[in-house]
Amino acid sequence: MLISLTFSIITVCYNSSATIADTLESVARQQHPGIEHLIIDGVSQDNTLAIARQYPHVSKIISEPDSGLYDAMNKGIAHATGQYIAFLNADDFYATPGTLQRVARQLKDTQADTLYGDLHYVTAQPPFNVVRHWKSGPYRHRNFLHGWMPPHPTFFARRALFEQYGSFDLRFRSAADYELMLRFLYKHKASATYLPEVLVKMRTGGMSNASFRHRIRANREDHLAWQVNGLKPYPHTTILKPLRKLGQWFRN
Repeated sequence: MLISLTFSIITVCYNSSATIADTLESVARQQHPGIEHLIIDGVSQDNTLAIARQYPHVSKIISEPDSGLYDAMNKGIAHATGQYIAFLNADDFYATPGTLQRVARQLKDTQADTLYGDLHYVTAQPPFNVVRHWKSGPYRHRNFLHGWMPPHPTFFARRALFEQYGSFDLRFRSAADYELMLRFLYKHKASATYLPEVLVKMRTGGMSNASFRHRIRANREDHLAWQVNGLKPYPHTTILKPLRKLGQWFRN
């Protein structure tokens, strides 16, 4: 059964020829028909664009200089026309061909403003063995106070939320995704629904997890995310946020 709900999937990339084919294939294989796939490229010098142009499902390719990941994401948002927006970067891919169909069905059934699911961190090369399992759990508004956040690659949000509450705040270098979800869900109380399955697989790595120095910077930005929204966290909120990740290494 086809579900009449449209998605804008935004893929940000730069010199991603080693990985972007997996991303593109995972979108091309989706069984849901209402997909707009936007490629936002930072003027790659390798074969990234040539690979992207081989996929007829891609709706638009924009290749121009940007000011970083979140600036590129904001460009994608500005061009998006789908009812819901999601971000699938060039190291990520959807877990199954039916992922977006199940996302659409749950969004239609619940009429929620946002949806999120679970995430697998996997090894860089096939067979993509699972390294970490981020099990998000059902949504409770107060969970943000205890260091919780949903995995951003699994996060779908109504385009109307970006229009009403804004896009990524470019003052943040590594926590703009956290700030945006905190703004949408905690500050403005957008409704959320949890789909209890792995939606996205992500190759290991990531800006905020890359080193101890980056983790310190991310923790400072986590504090700032609450401040810029006029919100008051608990004293332990941003301490628990990285500690919650420890359990991800021990889940099957």
